[in-house]
Amino acid sequence: MVCFALREEAAPFRALAGARPDVFILVTGVGKTNSINSLRKTLENFIPLRLFTCGYAGGLNPQLASGDLVMDSDPAFDRQAQLRAAGVQPARFLCGDRILTTIPEKQTAWAATRCDAVEMESEAIRQLCRERGVPAATVRVISDAATETLPLDFNRLMKPDQSIHLGRLALALMKAPGKVPELMRMHRRFQAAGRKLAQALSQALPAQG
Repeated sequence: MVCFALREEAAPFRALAGARPDVFILVTGVGKTNSINSLRKTLENFIPLRLFTCGYAGGLNPQLASGDLVMDSDPAFDRQAQLRAAGVQPARFLCGDRILTTIPEKQTAWAATRCDAVEMESEAIRQLCRERGVPAATVRVISDAATETLPLDFNRLMKPDQSIHLGRLALALMKAPGKVPELMRMHRRFQAAGRKLAQALSQALPAQG
């Protein structure tokens, strides 16, 4: 099973491996609550041999750049060597409750935790996997480095279910049209990062029997 929070994060991997009958792709939604509810419901139907929890992560370690691949895995997870061969480096993850959008926020989190990257789902997913005896790994690509501030505070644009409120996004861009080119550049960078993650995940999958 390969989990992503968003369809956009999953799309590059789906294009490469979505047709494989031995790969199940689950889009969980953003955040701990959405991810745990979605995964718990899915595990009622079957238990996978292994699970990858994947997607974007914000950089906290100043040495990590956008596009770098990072991971943390259970000792019983059996694809560690393949991930490292695909260019994925070990890291520590902070599972946050909100998007860290500014350089000072990232610096504060780095100083307090010494975690290398921040995301919002994997801690909850990995805990449920431990309860069900499923070996799991967090595999993420750095979307925005510790030295970058995102163009918008996406926390203010979220609905209660943590999806983006398109009306709020449109209003924010009407108020600050100069942010549009920044968002477009960010989108292209995120797409490139997603493709890099998808390639590494595909290389780490077991060969089809």
